[in-house]
Amino acid sequence: MLPHKASTKRENFNLKGYKALIVTTSTSTLDKIDNATGKVLKKGRPTGVYASELTEPYYVFLDAQMEVEVASIKGGKIPIEKLSLLPLVRTKEDSRFLKDPVFQEKANHSKPIADIKIAEYDIVFLAGGWGAAYDLAQSKELSKKISEAYAAKKILGAVCHGPLGFIGAKKTDGSPLVEGVKMTGVTNRQIKLLMVGATPKHPETELRNANAQYESKTGLIDLFNNHVVVDKEHLIVTGQNQKGGIEAAQEALRLLGSLQK
Repeated sequence: MLPHKASTKRENFNLKGYKALIVTTSTSTLDKIDNATGKVLKKGRPTGVYASELTEPYYVFLDAQMEVEVASIKGGKIPIEKLSLLPLVRTKEDSRFLKDPVFQEKANHSKPIADIKIAEYDIVFLAGGWGAAYDLAQSKELSKKISEAYAAKKILGAVCHGPLGFIGAKKTDGSPLVEGVKMTGVTNRQIKLLMVGATPKHPETELRNANAQYESKTGLIDLFNNHVVVDKEHLIVTGQNQKGGIEAAQEALRLLGSLQK
């Protein structure tokens, strides 16, 4: 993932009485796998969710007076990319997490997505990280829950590899959820520059193949570019990489607030 230190300036929201759910990967190693069979060919280094993609949305929602729950594909302890918690790249929200026993308890005992009653939540936000490439798009349970959330007009959000969790979901007419939806996610070029291209799913490729209206920002130093896309028609907010966690979460709050007026 991409190193970053500073957090985006945050706005004040008050959505007391509403609930948000953050969903993460359960994959803890960067394995080389056979895409045809799913068989592990070679075990890889430890990985998981990139810390800020979990912590930043969590605190954006919590500070907006929302009740915030945490889930993962399999449940239990959420694997967190150790590199993302190093002091040089740790965000203010990461540091807050490390001193927050309530949040740590949630991260250590996350609910499995299969046990989640999606109708109880007003915002469903998918965190990324390299681990997400292995199980978000592949999870039938997550696809089912996201389809239900979309049909119920819940606010959906995701950042970096998180949009992979939308790939298997469907609209009420049976068409792919992302078809025709304005979205972003980490780019193929950014993945190539980070030299972690052996993961089974790449957001840009998957979103384009599913006919999403994929957008991204590029530039001279591509690793540091970010972009947040808000599709108001479909109530979906996506961020290009982990630098967009706060902005994407705030846009999700803004969408939720607009529905209450």
